[in-house]
Amino acid sequence: MAAKSEKTGVVVSNKMQKSIVVAVEWQVRHGLYGKTERKTSTFMVHDEKNEAKPGDIVEIVETRPMSRRKRWALLRVVRQAVEV
Repeated sequence: MAAKSEKTGVVVSNKMQKSIVVAVEWQVRHGLYGKTERKTSTFMVHDEKNEAKPGDIVEIVETRPMSRRKRWALLRVVRQAVEV
C-alpha cells in the first residue's frame, strides 16, 4: 500500500462542524521563463474535535473519502494563530 501523503498549510475557515479549509502553498518554476511562482491549493479537512482555528498552521494527512470534497484529515496543529 502506498504511503499516506502529508501536507502543511494554514487554516482559512472553520465555519463548518468537524471540517476546516486549509490552504497549502507550493512553488513551481515557470515553464518558459524559469521564474518560481507561488501556487495555492485549498483542501477540505476533517477536524473531529474542532480544535483548529483560522490562522493556525496545521499538518494534514490523506484519508478515505469522508464526503464529496473531503479526503484529508487533521494530523496535528503545528502552531496556533496569534490572538489579537
